Amino acid sequence: MSLIDDAMEPCVLLDKKSEPDGEGGFISSWAEGAEFKAALAFNTSLEARVAQKQGVTSLYTVTTRKSVKLDYHDIFRRISDGKIFRVTSDSD
Repeated sequence: MSLIDDAMEPCVLLDKKSEPDGEGGFISSWAEGAEFKAALAFNTSLEARVAQKQGVTSLYTVTTRKSVKLDYHDIFRRISDGKIFRVTSDSD
């Protein structure tokens, strides 16, 4: 077992669902999708600090297994505390 494996926590993807509201609009809701494990680390690099000064609220680096593909703008929740994250870069 590696240090990254030890740092991985259970997470779950959130899928957005839209349904008609009967009045010409729609109602959005979120449903839990696939579960996966990820290691999340707060990014304290120089680039992250510059981004924070430009208005980015927080930056995390997410590490998953190669079999887990997170796409740009995917949303997931860390199960341990319910914190929600949005993917803002490509997984490549």
